[in-house]
Amino acid sequence: MRPLAASDFRPWSEVRARNADWLTVWEPMRQPSMPDPTTDRSAFSARCAQRDRDRANGVAYQFGLFVDQHIAGEVNLNNVIRGAMQSGTIGYWIDRRHAGQAYVSEGVVALIEFAFEQLGLHRVEICIVPRNKNSHRVMDKLDLRNEGIALRYLEINGVWEDHVRYAMTAEEWQVRRDELRASWLL
Repeated sequence: MRPLAASDFRPWSEVRARNADWLTVWEPMRQPSMPDPTTDRSAFSARCAQRDRDRANGVAYQFGLFVDQHIAGEVNLNNVIRGAMQSGTIGYWIDRRHAGQAYVSEGVVALIEFAFEQLGLHRVEICIVPRNKNSHRVMDKLDLRNEGIALRYLEINGVWEDHVRYAMTAEEWQVRRDELRASWLL
């Protein structure tokens, strides 16, 4: 995993275009007035620059997920809040060609480790539309704590959707760190 750069436009764009129907049903609608980073190189470059600023400001950490040196998806830590909360939200997507091969699970564990060990966060959460069986499978594999359903939590593809909230705290990470590292990172 590494941050995406402007030079990743072509392979990232190809993966996103090939997977449009597979992915967009789980994502917020794009604003029609905004250029699409999937088709517009300058919009993708601006997206990468914004993500660099987010990382520098400590508010988000987005990483490309690579398989055999080729972009296969993204695993991101967004909405990092400091102060009394010390939390962030993980999101991810994967190329359909690589789905079911545990790459996302590995990436999520690497990002959780980063969140707790490097950033010193206290809590991470992952919120998933109830009908997104593939994303729930990642949570099942990792055995993350299900906190229940948040009603009309996020706008997804133009509709305010309920989301199942999964979470892990730093205390839970300390208990499970060795097991998760051994299963997914070593």
